This record gives sequence, C-alpha cells and structure tokens, in this order.
Amino acid sequence: MTVDVVSEIVRAGLYTIIKTSAPVLLLSLIVGLIVSIFQTATSIQEQTLTFVPKIVAVFLGIMLFGGWMLNEMVSYMVNLWSDFTLYIK
Repeated sequence: MTVDVVSEIVRAGLYTIIKTSAPVLLLSLIVGLIVSIFQTATSIQEQTLTFVPKIVAVFLGIMLFGGWMLNEMVSYMVNLWSDFTLYIK
C-alpha cells in the first residue's frame, strides 16, 4: 500500500464527510442567523434562545436528508471494501 493510495482513501473519506454534513450544518447556520437577527431586532438578550430552533432544524434536516446521507456513506464504504484486496500487499 503506497502513500498515494492512503492519501486517496483519506481524501475520499474527508470529501464524503464534508458532503454529507454540509446540508445539516448549513441549515443550522441559516436558522442561527435568522434567530440572531430576530434577537437583534427585538433586543432580546437571551443566549439560550437559539438552541431549540437549531435542534429542531437539525432534526428536520436529518429527516429530510438522512436517506441521501446514508446512501453516500454506504457508497463510500462499499467502494472501500470492494477494493480491499488491493490494499493488502
């Protein structure tokens, strides 16, 4: 197993992680920004106000994108394990 093969495996793994986590993280970021703008406009200084909307948004995002996320992760693992004999040398 060469350094290039290991680098490719790590690159594909990191890309899969970023690709599958991005929708939920972006959803959380957008909800947090909206709540922060609402807090600024209404002068509410409660720091814990953002947690509940973000948690609800993340759960909804996982429900919406969960199937796709799981398919992407399974595809990566299938590709990794199908080439397993090439890695043992």
